[in-house]
Amino acid sequence: MDDVRAQILVVEDDPDLRQGIRGALEGLCYRCLEAANGREGMDLVASHRPDVILLDLGLPDMDGLELLSRLREWSRTPVLVLSARGRDIDKVASFDSGADDYLTKPFRIPELLARIRTLLRRAGPDRVELSVFVLDHWRIDLPLRKVWVDDREVRLSTFEFAVLGALIRRAGSVVTHRQLLDEVWGGARSEWLSHLRLCMTQLRRKLEQNPSRPRHLRTETGVGYRLWVGASS
Repeated sequence: MDDVRAQILVVEDDPDLRQGIRGALEGLCYRCLEAANGREGMDLVASHRPDVILLDLGLPDMDGLELLSRLREWSRTPVLVLSARGRDIDKVASFDSGADDYLTKPFRIPELLARIRTLLRRAGPDRVELSVFVLDHWRIDLPLRKVWVDDREVRLSTFEFAVLGALIRRAGSVVTHRQLLDEVWGGARSEWLSHLRLCMTQLRRKLEQNPSRPRHLRTETGVGYRLWVGASS
């Protein structure tokens, strides 16, 4: 990826800090997008596909960790957290939510730029974002968290959508119970396995033409589940 043409999204509610970052980025020929809150940030990620996201945790409409978790349901864009929260527990929570790097405020612009360059190198030229997933009679808009079956919108719960998103990101592969529990519920406690099974039952009821003999949402006995994307078998 050519750094000078990279597009950086700054999600930060402090206009002075946004302006300072924008000036530094544009001075080096980066393209800069700005969002003052989480909703704007989410919309810009979906519409403009930035190469790196700079994310403040203290947003006015949602916590930055919530935004980060929602982004990671469908986006692999590198995220550098910029936060005044300097405790180890905050850094760990950010990395657990999907952050790629963490920089504590106040920071120096040269260090910020160096970290952006590192993230761009890691991402490489072939990063692919998945926004809308289409399979058979299904259409799933991951950024908008909406699902249609035969042009009929289907309402999913938060957990149902998270499970479906995890399967979509690994479409065709087996996803273990442990992987799903860790990703959706934040841990692999045995008592949560019943919640996972209930989610799968509900997803099949809402999405499959024959829930008792699902075509796409398949069980791998004793292991986990697979989103089947091949021909019927």
